[in-house]
Amino acid sequence: MQEIPIRCHAVSLVAVRTVNGENEVLLLRRTRSLRGEWCQIAGAIEHGETAWQAAVRELAEETGLVPITLHSGDICEQFYEAHLDAISILPVFVATIDSASSVQLNPEHSEYRWVSFSEADGMVPFAGQRKILRHVEAEFMLRVPSHHLAIKVT
Repeated sequence: MQEIPIRCHAVSLVAVRTVNGENEVLLLRRTRSLRGEWCQIAGAIEHGETAWQAAVRELAEETGLVPITLHSGDICEQFYEAHLDAISILPVFVATIDSASSVQLNPEHSEYRWVSFSEADGMVPFAGQRKILRHVEAEFMLRVPSHHLAIKVT
């Protein structure tokens, strides 16, 4: 019997903000893997990092942003990668961003958009991403998340 490996080597981060009472999520258009697709922030966990530290670093590297608050998303993104014949599981984090902050993209992305959650639903390519975005909107934007999910960024 052949088993499919399960890998947890990367993180996913959903950056959110509220502008004039409207909740928005940040999407980035990729230039490398998944070229041309709109996605949330994601990246590998480096040696010696915790998952949440990787999420904060990836946020800074990909956008220049710093979170006001950071929470465990209480959900994982998961997908099958055929070229590796493996299942990847990524812990999801939610970062609240100051609405006055400006995005500075790195070369991994060609453009960015702050959009409503309903608009994001039509932009992201994968069902798993849509599930994550619906979860984040329901649990972090439309209600106050449990304080047990808060991560103190140091």
